Amino acid sequence: MKKLVFTILMAAGLSSIPFAANARVMLQNKGSDTLVNVAQAWAEEYQTVKPKIAVAVTGGGSGTGIAALLNGAVDIANASRKIKSKELKMAAKRGIKPVEHVVGYDALAVYVHKNNPMKQIAIPTLAEIYGEDGATTKWTDINLKIPGCRGQQMVLISRQNNSGTYAYFRKAVLGKKRDFKLGTRDLHGSKDVVDLVEHTPCAIGYSGLAYATDHVKMACIAKTKGGPCVNPSVASASDNSYPIARPLMMYTNGAPTGHVKDYLDWIMSDEGQCIILKKGYAPIRAVNCK
Repeated sequence: MKKLVFTILMAAGLSSIPFAANARVMLQNKGSDTLVNVAQAWAEEYQTVKPKIAVAVTGGGSGTGIAALLNGAVDIANASRKIKSKELKMAAKRGIKPVEHVVGYDALAVYVHKNNPMKQIAIPTLAEIYGEDGATTKWTDINLKIPGCRGQQMVLISRQNNSGTYAYFRKAVLGKKRDFKLGTRDLHGSKDVVDLVEHTPCAIGYSGLAYATDHVKMACIAKTKGGPCVNPSVASASDNSYPIARPLMMYTNGAPTGHVKDYLDWIMSDEGQCIILKKGYAPIRAVNCK
């Protein structure tokens, strides 16, 4: 009987060897909605490079991705903001060591309806539009009249507070100690912001440059009132001349190794960086794309 059991176990073990050798490896990648489109493009292309490595990509916001990393649920967290100090403290308690990898740059664009005559806007004016107790509530407050906008009341389109875009806009435009004013329409995704602005004459919203369409306008942004403005573009994000450009990041638990390191190395290569460029973001360096 013992010999029979041993023979069965040996047969089972030997039969599993070819399966294990051919098994696909699944990497979990979650987080920023700003990065989700390019992350999916990376994952799809990487399948042609290494067919046995699959990358599962989901959005949900930078905060969601970082929380998943701290819970040990993902291999890579995507973020359009830097990890917060409270998240680092939580990571330390859990034995997690987040390591940041900058994978590209984004110009955070300010979108308005295509019939809006606004061509440029200064950051202090944006702060008064979006900031708590801000005095600017109507388009006429900044000497504009928008066709089709009843009462000229601004409709403020924002992102949910687990979004890295939300956190970056708050810090870069409103300032660390100022919150958003009540009444903003807080949307889940980057694309949702642009879609709503397109169909709302009174609207103003902010989202990543890669979500721009021909059906909306992007404002030229000035650091100060009356100062020179810079248009959002891949070039102005690359050289940091655009006032609200930001890095796009991936976080790992410790220095990446194995399949995760191979994947990140490929993302940083010309092949990976040409994909982020084609998706409307700025690469981390000059690249030669076919």
